[in-house]
Amino acid sequence: MQFLNPNVFYFLLLPLLLLMILIVSNKENIQLHFSKNILDKLTVNNKSMAKTTRNILYFLVLVLFVISLSRPVINEKEQNLKQNLIPVVVALDVSKSMQAEDIYPNRIELAKKKLQAVLDLARNSTIGIVLFAKDSFILSPVTEDFVSLRYIVDNLDTKLDFANGSNISAVLEAVSYMLKDFGAKNLIILSDGGNKDDYGDEIEFAKQNNITVYTIGIATKKGSAIPQGKGYMTDNNGNIVTVKLNEFIKELSINTGGGYIDYTLDSSDINAILENINSTSKKEQLQTQKIKTYTELFYYPLALGVFLLFISLSSLPKIRTLKDKNLSLLLLPLLFYTSDTKAELFDFRSIESGNKYYENKQFDKAAKEYSKIKQTPQSLYNKANALYKSGKYKEAVESYSKIRSGDDMLNFKTFHNLGNSYVKSQDLQKAKESYEKALKIKEDKDTIQNLKRVKKELEKQNKKKNKEQNNKDKDSKKKEQKSKEKEKKGDKNKEDKSNKKSDKQDDDENQQKNSKSKDSKDKKAYKKEPISDIEEKKWMKILENKKTPIFLQKVNTKKGNSDEHQPW
Repeated sequence: MQFLNPNVFYFLLLPLLLLMILIVSNKENIQLHFSKNILDKLTVNNKSMAKTTRNILYFLVLVLFVISLSRPVINEKEQNLKQNLIPVVVALDVSKSMQAEDIYPNRIELAKKKLQAVLDLARNSTIGIVLFAKDSFILSPVTEDFVSLRYIVDNLDTKLDFANGSNISAVLEAVSYMLKDFGAKNLIILSDGGNKDDYGDEIEFAKQNNITVYTIGIATKKGSAIPQGKGYMTDNNGNIVTVKLNEFIKELSINTGGGYIDYTLDSSDINAILENINSTSKKEQLQTQKIKTYTELFYYPLALGVFLLFISLSSLPKIRTLKDKNLSLLLLPLLFYTSDTKAELFDFRSIESGNKYYENKQFDKAAKEYSKIKQTPQSLYNKANALYKSGKYKEAVESYSKIRSGDDMLNFKTFHNLGNSYVKSQDLQKAKESYEKALKIKEDKDTIQNLKRVKKELEKQNKKKNKEQNNKDKDSKKKEQKSKEKEKKGDKNKEDKSNKKSDKQDDDENQQKNSKSKDSKDKKAYKKEPISDIEEKKWMKILENKKTPIFLQKVNTKKGNSDEHQPW
């Protein structure tokens, strides 16, 4: 047997030693003041568990939990895990014709979504990505890291300025280079069909290199113009070019043992191709991983520790005599009553009638019966509950406020219900104070929720008050400004005549001063004014939306594009 996490013993050694010292040295306070003989005479025999025994059980529970955390195991074995995957390369056409808008929003965006669908749906595959126009570019070699591939595809800028043309030959050469170490070579082309009418050379190359080609036609038979700037692309004669689906690419797919399918708005086209690849292609062993297996034993000490923990916590007070049992049966209905009623035995009749009225929802009568009982914290609490239920919230507040008890649970309930009564009485500030006092005693979900609602309502009221005050201040300021403007107009009319001559001289001097001080003011203003929150959020959005630059590896191909006269 061995432990997979032996360090756990070192981390928990100190707490174990401290607990052991406490078990050995700790004594009851009473043992420090009386001898053992006197204690034996005074002590009543009790069948409950002794403190030392309980501490020893706690110690054993902690030891067992530590052993469980250290993870004991047996029967260690080493197995070789073989990973068999199917290599697939996806080629994305990024030529000018893929900017056509016969498919919303355009062909290239749909092709990009199809590429994302391949990454989502591919199983037991290793995938590489190629971009092609006149030349081919390796976006990613074949890999099993689909997380990185998704990031690359999501950040791919499809508006890059690639050279004109759709060179399928360059794609096949790139696939042959990428999958040279694999027996199965599968290629999925996402394109509108390219420019050629005859793919004989491409078919011969694919057969020689055992490349199986699958194509999804990303275009319509009606076709569409190619957007360019504010207009559309034209040929040498100035006519607008309309690019349709080139169906001749079907021959390439069919003659290489693959298949062709028109695009669909859902992922059924991708599913069909991937199912065909999985059924026809042989999986290849890429790598072998060594994995160790064990027989786990941690649950044995864990189960024993939980069992001993239950035993150590199960020592409850026992009823020894028949009289105690009868008395407990008599008080049992009072202990479990919904309004938490506790009272003296002589007030039993009033309590019983009050309880009946309370159960029958006759809360006024219940409050009268509870008021007949001797005023104790519990009787006041029951009376206040009845008043609250009857809708007499102010009287309920008075009753709750009179309660003084040493029972924390009763105090918690009192403050909670007092807060509810203040809410009903529209005194939200005192309600907030009551809820806060209740939460100091005990954390309760209902109390926390009530406190949040009260705080929100208080904030709303404060906002309304602030708005009203601001509106009043604005009105007063407007009135003052109007009165000042009237006074200024009268003064200006008198001074205009006398100031006309001096204004010309002052203007010349001011222009010289202003020209010198403009530069210094601009610099100070630039330094003093920090960027606002709105501007900061704006720039952050721009940075988030900005595409991360992706590095492409150009594939040096032997055969170039022969259709350079067509700029799409």
